[in-house]
Amino acid sequence: MKNTVKVERAKKNVTQAELAEAIGVSRQTINAMEAGKYIPSTLLALRIARYFGTNVEQIFSLEEGE
Repeated sequence: MKNTVKVERAKKNVTQAELAEAIGVSRQTINAMEAGKYIPSTLLALRIARYFGTNVEQIFSLEEGE
């Protein structure tokens, strides 16, 4: 699964720690997600999309073959 969390954070000038606190996870979770090592739950994906004011499909997408 690909994501644009890092890009969205950069657009809003938000640190990993700030995003983590806003959505109720650890900074390490955000870091792992951005590195593609962690796939968020549906609830977490929805929280992230809401935080950035967009829909889930704009942030998360399947890679070829998934």
